[in-house]
Amino acid sequence: MTYPANVQDMIDDFAFLDDWEDRYMHVIDLGKNLPPFPLDAKTDINKVKGCASQVWLASTHENGLWYFSGDSDAHIVKGLVAIVLQIFSGRTAADITALDANDILSKLGLAEHLSAQRSNGLAAMIGRIKAEAAA
Repeated sequence: MTYPANVQDMIDDFAFLDDWEDRYMHVIDLGKNLPPFPLDAKTDINKVKGCASQVWLASTHENGLWYFSGDSDAHIVKGLVAIVLQIFSGRTAADITALDANDILSKLGLAEHLSAQRSNGLAAMIGRIKAEAAA
């Protein structure tokens, strides 16, 4: 499967990391590099239901493209937010609904290492983004 360039770059970056601990630290670093999420955007409307940690996602739609921003109160989850944003932000609704996030997460070597709670939270983030784009 062919992925957008930024997603393929992310897959390639993770491929250089030999073990789960290195990948885990890289996920945390990705979260640290997220742009600040406005405090006034941390509302119930932006809160993602189904996450054990607190997660907020906001979206804008400009010129046919969807842009997402987000934050979490947990370091690893914030990194997962960063990955989800990289996968989906800056794409059309059709591109968002067509992307197989589970396949991408598997290629990143994350799917098999996340706890059930984190996997459920990740699925909730992806589901919300796909639902917004499809609406």
